[in-house]
Amino acid sequence: MSEGKLTAAILIVSDTASRDPSTDKAAPILADVFNQYGSNQWAVSEIQIVSDDVVAIQRQVVKWCDGEKSPNLIVTTGGTGFTLKDNTPEAINPLLHKHATGLIHGMLAASLEITPFAVMSRPVAGVRNRSIIITLPGSPKGARENLLSILKQLPHACKQAAGEDSRIAHAGGLKTLEKQAGIGHNKMAQTLQHHSCGHDDSAHTVPKAYTSNDPAEGAAQRHRESPYPKISVEDALQLILENTPTPQCIQVPVNSNLVGCVLAEDVQAEEPVPAFRASIMDGYAVVVAQDDTNGRGIFPVTSISHASPGKTPALQPGQIARITTGAPLPAGATSVVKIEVTRVAKKIVTDNGQEESEVEIKKDNIMPGENVREVGSDVKAGETILRKGDLLTAVGGELGLLASVGRREVLVYKKPTVGVLSTGDEIVPHDRPSSLRTGEVRDTNRPTVMAAVRGWGFEVVDLGIAKDKQDTLEQSLRDAMRKVEVIITTGGVSMGELDLLKPTIERSLGGTIHFGRISMKPGMPTTFATVPFKNTAGDMEDRLFFSLPGNPASAIVTSHLFVLPSLQRSSGVNPIGLPKIQVVLDHDIRPDPERPEYHRVVVTAGKDGILHATSTGGQRSSRVGSLKGANALLCLPAMGGTIATGERIQALMMGSLLNQ
Repeated sequence: MSEGKLTAAILIVSDTASRDPSTDKAAPILADVFNQYGSNQWAVSEIQIVSDDVVAIQRQVVKWCDGEKSPNLIVTTGGTGFTLKDNTPEAINPLLHKHATGLIHGMLAASLEITPFAVMSRPVAGVRNRSIIITLPGSPKGARENLLSILKQLPHACKQAAGEDSRIAHAGGLKTLEKQAGIGHNKMAQTLQHHSCGHDDSAHTVPKAYTSNDPAEGAAQRHRESPYPKISVEDALQLILENTPTPQCIQVPVNSNLVGCVLAEDVQAEEPVPAFRASIMDGYAVVVAQDDTNGRGIFPVTSISHASPGKTPALQPGQIARITTGAPLPAGATSVVKIEVTRVAKKIVTDNGQEESEVEIKKDNIMPGENVREVGSDVKAGETILRKGDLLTAVGGELGLLASVGRREVLVYKKPTVGVLSTGDEIVPHDRPSSLRTGEVRDTNRPTVMAAVRGWGFEVVDLGIAKDKQDTLEQSLRDAMRKVEVIITTGGVSMGELDLLKPTIERSLGGTIHFGRISMKPGMPTTFATVPFKNTAGDMEDRLFFSLPGNPASAIVTSHLFVLPSLQRSSGVNPIGLPKIQVVLDHDIRPDPERPEYHRVVVTAGKDGILHATSTGGQRSSRVGSLKGANALLCLPAMGGTIATGERIQALMMGSLLNQ
């Protein structure tokens, strides 16, 4: 720790993070606030994680405050809401020797400038011994904003709590204190505004909170150019994967619902396969001595062994038993002779008709073990049959293997549930029977994207259509977060005055927009965001938002390029993304000179053994027909000129390969 710096301890209150510390995102964000905005006055001395338990919270705080080297400041994050498990204020309040309501007011005033839902927080602040304690929200974004709102004042408060002479500290008056803290006379709302050129950055407490348009300011005040930098497809994917939750494990029964799941454990066989000595074919079980393999002769048929449960009498030398494929060998049998090298030598009449009494075997050199599956010859008991990370496919081999060894349950990675929402006043259900009025558009995106998500093997929820009204859209998105973990929206992400997705996510839901434009064609306005959400267990987690363009081709292309890899990552699939192949062009193609293009094509396996690509025609992003028959995306670089017929180029497979 640097000499002379104030010390801060961070306490994460979360059941989830206490079980798996890698899920915590708040601690590094708060540490970064102290490092970047603390004017070199702070050193984070310790970070601890406890469960949502009053005793656990109090034990850690008392340990810090009552120790010999108590930190100047303790900040907690989590447990300040209204759920049954939110107990942080109740844990901290009894520990305080003095209350600091001014700090609480400062945090709430700043938060209310950002969202009216700040009233749902229950912050506590005060002093125990020589340490100041402050509770922050569980949302990393909210915790950061609250801490930033009072960070400039905290050194003065901590020094006083530690015993500094207040008369000396206040000797220069209020203006001197404000200047030392880097605080101007601005009201809290003003301190949240953007840094302007030529201003002293130290006069601001928090960087600009929003990038999106403020719908309340009207169309005349909206951005004339997008405020979001245009990033590459590769950078967009990196940001998505960095913010995709790590896979979570669940125990599930072994049945057909496992298709598409990834194993989260190695699987050992609980029993051998086969579990008994079994015949490989239809024929006769015989007894062959090691030193006499001559099987020729006529033998009595003393029993019958079918592929069904039950015991068969033991076989003695000189006897044979009729046996079917897969049936257990009678005790004493050594081999099976196939029916093709035998003939019936004698018959008897039974109630069921004629039956074999004696059979002639016309084969020499019958070896012990011939046509017999020995116990465990396919799978030995205790043998590892599948590995962690194996995908359980619809081909059926993996599922059949699990079933064959008697495995009833298995640990897999949980697949996220996905919701799809269309937006726009012009959008009407695709199956509405009445004719379209001027300006109406049938909802193409929702059924198309939902079909794609189902095809990838994920559960999908129909979230309907949201109109272009901010309060309606906000409510639709809040409802969606209660139902699903990943929300796909289409429309409302461009530059129009009714394109409300970005401001609603950022301003109303308190989300973080990680990118708002991508250098690609189609799909440039594609937006990715995360929104903090408290689940039913009371733990904070992120909901992922993929806000895709409204044009149908753009929505489908960006779904495959960006949504699919995220869903695969959170489900434990590896590798992720569409399969990459090399194809030969069957005609000339002219790329876009400014942006990389993902051109819809049909890829076929030619009789020459080469994969051929043919364009689906006009590639305008609104043209639904460009998706008809397309099973791949041709990856065209941004360049002038033409890529000639016969050139090899990379493509991404969306569907099944076709034959010429």
